[in-house]
Amino acid sequence: MRVKRLLLVILLAASGWAGWWVWGSQSLRAAHEDWFAERRADGWVAEYDTLSVQGFPNRFDVRLTGLSLADPATGLAWEAPVFQLMRLSYRPRHLIAVWPEEFLLATPRGKLGVSGQDLRASLILRPDEPLALERANLAAETLNLTPAEGGAWAVAQLSAAVQREATAEATYRFAFTAEGVAPPAPLARGLPETLEALRADLKVGFDRSWNMAAIEGTRPQPRKVEITTAELRWGRLELAAAGRLEVDAEGWPEGRLDLRAQNWREILRLGRDGGMLPPGLADTLEEGLSLLARLSGNRETLDLPLSFRDRVVSLGPIPIGPAPRLVIR
Repeated sequence: MRVKRLLLVILLAASGWAGWWVWGSQSLRAAHEDWFAERRADGWVAEYDTLSVQGFPNRFDVRLTGLSLADPATGLAWEAPVFQLMRLSYRPRHLIAVWPEEFLLATPRGKLGVSGQDLRASLILRPDEPLALERANLAAETLNLTPAEGGAWAVAQLSAAVQREATAEATYRFAFTAEGVAPPAPLARGLPETLEALRADLKVGFDRSWNMAAIEGTRPQPRKVEITTAELRWGRLELAAAGRLEVDAEGWPEGRLDLRAQNWREILRLGRDGGMLPPGLADTLEEGLSLLARLSGNRETLDLPLSFRDRVVSLGPIPIGPAPRLVIR
């Protein structure tokens, strides 16, 4: 009799769990269908071929195929043959996002083909604010970025992390490391094929938190940027930066970054060859910085402030052009 009662309890519990999972999967599917319908009502392109929820009994795995998203307000678009968003049924605030081996991104500046292996992210959402980010990690074993106009970049291994600062409501710490970064061949002329180091550690304060509304509508905008360290090493080239910037409501930065550049003439050449510096400006900078280097006693290393003021950026005492606007589309 006791065995029968135990079996009955087990069967009732299993049936209850199965029923709960079916209800949860249907609710999750309906929520995703509603989200796509709301985006279309807002004027987006928001289409998919199939939407399924799998993972019984312990997971809810949302799988989309033929995905196409485009926000007309920002000009951002994303196309992917498949995308997965997975979570444990008993840990709904912990999500795993898995991208396909190839997909397409588009911005107002052009299209970008992305390919790679094992590109995925882990996201933890806050319990006190619906669908607000607490922390996230992103990793890829290999990553290839191919702009439509040519000039592919390759990354052997990528890792990035973001975590909300407990003492500041909308401030996040970012850490980024890329290994085996291979820039386009013309840019690497006379240098090793891959960068030895590319890493950064910084904090960014936004005007509001990152949550689902940041995807559906306007994005949170940076208001404070504190770079603890940013480093690039590429053969004989070394570039490091640290400092703080304040950003106004229109995206114009004010502040200073302290730069250290080893073999800075080669860095100027890369800027000129890569189209980041007009030839005339690169020549003017080389003349002025050569004088500063001679005065410092080390002709190959420069320690200078990169200053942002009145919408102009200056390297040491030399204005080099309009400051970039820090606006997230």
